[in-house]
Amino acid sequence: MTTITILPHERLCPSGATLDIAPGTSLCDALLQNHIEIEHACEKSCACTTCHVVVRQGLDSLPEALEKEEDMLDMAWGLTPQSRLSCQVKVAETPLTIEIPKYTINHARENH
Repeated sequence: MTTITILPHERLCPSGATLDIAPGTSLCDALLQNHIEIEHACEKSCACTTCHVVVRQGLDSLPEALEKEEDMLDMAWGLTPQSRLSCQVKVAETPLTIEIPKYTINHARENH
């Protein structure tokens, strides 16, 4: 299992969280399975930026983003050099620390 540390997010995870996740699981799925309701408007198909996260520690252990992900990230709110789409990140064996940005560009959230 790999330890994923989620930094506090005002709405989604106010106290932060520490998760033990099986390698190979997408970061988005890991969050959702642990009741951290990160947005994923495109149903995890790399067609939006609502699942944008910033990898604060462990970024070097992840494969580089593919061109499609990079193109989508260009539209993300609060983009940083450590930004990734959580639907495209597969958890490896190195622990990660992630931050979920305060805002997304999603104008119409469903079920909220």
